[in-house]
Amino acid sequence: MLPEITERVARYTADEIDERIARRTRENIARYAADGPAAIERRLDELDREWDIDRTLEANASTLMLVGLGLGSWVDRRYFLLPAAVAGFLLQHALQGWCPPVPLLRRLGVRSHAEIEQERYALKVLRGDFRHAEGAGESVAESGNIVRQVVQAVQR
Repeated sequence: MLPEITERVARYTADEIDERIARRTRENIARYAADGPAAIERRLDELDREWDIDRTLEANASTLMLVGLGLGSWVDRRYFLLPAAVAGFLLQHALQGWCPPVPLLRRLGVRSHAEIEQERYALKVLRGDFRHAEGAGESVAESGNIVRQVVQAVQR
């Protein structure tokens, strides 16, 4: 069975790396919340430009595939194996959430889309974006561990 898209990268990442990424996210949220609304706004703009692991893999894979095609066309036909291998790894990542570059990228701190969205949502909650929404208190209570942890830390 294929893992859900929101958990597929974290599922194949070592626990200590997942925790380091989550800790960095919590620290970011606490720091920007403490710095005030202008800092939260700047951080939200930064998050709009942050590349997630899928985009990073797609850009690197397409680059390697184009290089392999070029080398296969002009240097040696054996270079055509490179785009074939990269395409296989990209398919594996699409289905399972894992391929050979994933552990390296995760060690470098590249986050999944879901992890970036957790930070974005927590900052929006702290900024007050949902305070006028019907049931906003319930939404915050049900929004996940990261928002609860950060809201508690900021309120101390």
